[in-house]
Amino acid sequence: MKKILVLHTGGTISMQADDSGHVNPSEDNPMNHVGLDLSNIDLAAVDLLNIPSPHMTPYHMLALYHKIRSCAGQFDGVVITHGTDTLEETAYFLDTMAVPEIPIVLTGAMRSSNELGSDGIYNYLSAIRVASHDKAADKGVLVVMNDEIHAAKYVTKTHTTNVATFNTPTHGPLGIIMKHDILFFKTAEPRIRFDLETITGTVPIIKAYAGMGVGEGIISLLDPDKIDGVVIEALGAGNLPPEAASELEWLMDHGIPVVLVSRCFNGIAEPVYAYSGGGVKLQEAGVMFVKELNSQKARLKLLIALSAGLRGTQLKAYIEG
Repeated sequence: MKKILVLHTGGTISMQADDSGHVNPSEDNPMNHVGLDLSNIDLAAVDLLNIPSPHMTPYHMLALYHKIRSCAGQFDGVVITHGTDTLEETAYFLDTMAVPEIPIVLTGAMRSSNELGSDGIYNYLSAIRVASHDKAADKGVLVVMNDEIHAAKYVTKTHTTNVATFNTPTHGPLGIIMKHDILFFKTAEPRIRFDLETITGTVPIIKAYAGMGVGEGIISLLDPDKIDGVVIEALGAGNLPPEAASELEWLMDHGIPVVLVSRCFNGIAEPVYAYSGGGVKLQEAGVMFVKELNSQKARLKLLIALSAGLRGTQLKAYIEG
């Protein structure tokens, strides 16, 4: 008998639509009333939060981590129901923490429980199946949606409303959910994990664009005394307009770490171009290039690293590793 802990946090999967089609949180989580015929699985469900995913913060994520840690040894797997807007960020955060080596699976829904074609119950059942599967224990934190199993590090939401919204660019999913079986064909690489008691800091994300920095650029509006780091979504392989690059150098001169990802959907940022504002010049100036993360996850990576006390060469090695 597998014991699975379910932590509900809110989101569309636990919401309902009214007569006008507007979706709002429900005081009574409909997932707690799903009649699931699961042999050899003992579920223990906890309504830990009931918030829309745009309300999710790193403080909530840390509370989730501490809850999972406190239950280590009592369960064989964990399922977390979550709103889809920030689900990938919570998944990545947990995947960076020192969670127990049991399957930890996040899932959600694109349609509320009383909408036509609701996907919540099916995704919920699929997540429970994966969390109770023996081969799921060594795959890191997982995201299960729409019959696919994705690694927390790489998965992202790609469509505003489609039930097939969660995809893993470049790599593809780790596995698939069949009618009677679960197939894994990849394994996410291991990563450094942290055991944080608190998380603090302000790290904004700025997206690069043509003409950025000409005149009064947006970067120049940042106050180095009020931020702890910056993530820049650079152009192409990792380039910026020269004026924006100069503004970033000004921030770094004030001790602000700058992390760079590409704004492109696929591919990995790397220092290739050596012209003014190009990736080679940015790296020489001290900008840290992150491999295979989007900006929202890169922000969490930097925030976690700073909260763990990493600075200087240690910070650079972790961010760029």
